[in-house]
Order: sequence, then structure tokens, then C-alpha cells
Amino acid sequence: MPFELREYQERIQLTKRRMLDEGLEVLLITDPANMNYLTGYDGWSFYVDQMVVVIIDEEQPLWIGRKMDGNGAKATTWLHHENLVTYTDDYVHSNVKHPMDFVAKTLEELDQSTRHIGVEMGAYYFTALAFESLKRNLPDAKWKDATLLVNRVRMVKSNQEILYMKNAARLVELGMQKAVDTISEGVRECDVVADIYSSLISGTPEFGGDYPAIVPMLPSGEHTCTPHLTWSDKRYRNNDLVIIEIAGCYKRYHCPMARTVSVGTQDERVRDIGKVVVEGLDETLAFVKPGVTCEEVEEVWRKSIARHGIMKDSRLGYSIGLNYPPDWGEHTASVRQGDQTILQPNMTFHLIPGIWYHDFGIEISESIRVTESGSEVLANFSRKLIDAKGVSMMGNDAV
Repeated sequence: MPFELREYQERIQLTKRRMLDEGLEVLLITDPANMNYLTGYDGWSFYVDQMVVVIIDEEQPLWIGRKMDGNGAKATTWLHHENLVTYTDDYVHSNVKHPMDFVAKTLEELDQSTRHIGVEMGAYYFTALAFESLKRNLPDAKWKDATLLVNRVRMVKSNQEILYMKNAARLVELGMQKAVDTISEGVRECDVVADIYSSLISGTPEFGGDYPAIVPMLPSGEHTCTPHLTWSDKRYRNNDLVIIEIAGCYKRYHCPMARTVSVGTQDERVRDIGKVVVEGLDETLAFVKPGVTCEEVEEVWRKSIARHGIMKDSRLGYSIGLNYPPDWGEHTASVRQGDQTILQPNMTFHLIPGIWYHDFGIEISESIRVTESGSEVLANFSRKLIDAKGVSMMGNDAV
């Protein structure tokens, strides 16, 4: 198990306290990260219906999933085997019945069919069809949205979780260095990504990496004006900018990082925007500490870039940690105007001060931990606009 049994049990108790606050007696969890967080379950089975059921007056949760994944639950969870409940394969992708029919029957057999039940309405892998099946089969249940209940429990990390994120930071350093070393005129984007993946997964002699929740994003040239493009088999050209956004992942814990690389020289405008991004990020990192809000953190960044006549209309960052595809964010706190989340020690964030114009963009990001008195940058990599040979284009490195 990645964590001691005691830590899993503490997570269950924290979840139950939030359930009581919300008036919930049963919680149906379909977010794979939340399932992992509470039980340890770790398998690529989230493409079919599965869930963890937390019952307020039962000591252990239930894991409910496909029969062929039952042994995976035995291998990766701390639950008693009698708490692992499986449905037969004829439920999978059927047009005559649904796995939630089986879940509803299980809840009915356990006398849970009339209770106050929370569901993760916003989870990627909880469909409208799944909810309709539950409501049809459990007409006397009282339903409530509990989308972020467990996500909010996850926000403050244990020391063991922080250790895993620091391992992920070592992995992202390797992947980013490989990208910087590989990118040059005439090299194909796909070959750079292959090298990045090799570094992220091979890792160090002490530990290897997991698959990240998001694939490498590598827009280049004019496509750097948008942040979420991946790669193709085209070759880099002289004077291309390349944005690299990747994450190291260890035991499902992530450390994302973005850097911008230049193939050849760039004009003064690009270099100046790079300086603005780094300056704003440095000032923001110096401000982060327990007790301030996400909104206050964003305000430091916004005022910093405003001195140069620049504004950014997207959020500055978001909480990160444990996750599965398609996202490494926790979907709770966002570093933006209006978010009153108060920072606490061992919260972790990805600060990504990207600035995008119609013809180019710059991203230079950091993943951080909130400490007792400030913040700690998890990865150690040149915080600069970098040329394709790994040499800073803007003076001495910031870290």
C-alpha cells in the first residue's frame, strides 16, 4: 500500500465528517482519484462504471466494479474482500441494462435505498445515464450533489503525499531537461515527446514514474498562442517558440511544470514578455503563505503584469495532487479573483502564468507547496525563457 492503513482510515473519518455536515448518510464516489484516495484502488478501469460507497454507519466502504477488475481491487485496496462487490460482464456497454441497476440493487439489499445519498454529479466518469438508472431504481432515496466533497478533503496533503509529489518533481525535471536537450531545428515534435515519456517513466535508479493524467502539451510556432495543443510529426523550424507543459507522476501524485524554449533567436517583444512572466511569478511566489486567500495571491500577479500594461483574463493556477486522466488538477481552489480559499500548510498548487497573444505565447510555471511560513517550489529548473541548447536567453537563472 502507498500509505499506512491509519492514513486511509483518517481519510474516511474526515470524509464522514463532511458527509454529516452535508446531511448525507451514503456517498457514491465515481471520481477515480477519490476512489484511490479513500481505498487505494488503482487500475485503468474507469472507462466502465465503478464506484466506492461510503456508508455513514459502516466502518469500511464498499468497492463496486466489474468482475474482471475484482482481483485488481484485492491487489490494491485495504478493504476486506467481502466489501469488494462485482457485477457480471453482461452489464458492460449494454443497451438493455446498466451497471447502476446492479449498484441500486446492492444498496437496496443493504437497506440504504431510502437514505440521503450524495453523488458526484460533476465527475467525469459519472454520466447522466448512470444517475437516471439510480433514480429509477431507488425512487425513495433523497439525492444531493456531493461533487467536491472528497476533493476538498484531499486539498491539505499529508507528509507522505508531499514526499510523493517531490518524487514527481524529480521526474518532471528529467522530462523537461530531455525536452530542452532534444528540441532543435529539423527535429520532429513526436520524437521529442517520445524522449519526454521515456524520461518521465524511466525516472531515476531509485524510483520510476507513472503515466501522467495529461499528455505532454507541446504547441510550437504560431500555435503557442493557445495552451492545450499536443504534438504532431512536423519538424521544428528556425525561430520557432515551443511551449512544453508536462508533469512528473509518482503513485498518481503529480508535479506539473511549463517552460518555453526558443529554436533560434526571438525579437525583443518576445523576450520582454518572458521577463514580465518571470517577474510576476517571482513576486507571486514571494507573497504566498498560510492565511492569505487565492484571490489575494492572484492580485499580486495581476498588479505585477499591469505595471507593464498587460492583463491576463484566465486563472493563475489551481490546486493539484493525486489524479487520473483527463486532468491533474483537483477542481477545488483556483488562484483567481473571487476565490476566497484560505491557504494552509501542505496545500499544493500549480501556478501557471501563461500569457497568450494572437501570434505567440509564453508559459513558465511552478508547482508549489504552502509551508508554515511561505512557499516551497517543488521542482528545480531554470525559470527563464530558454534557447534550444538549454541556455537562458534572459540572464542568470532564477532558481
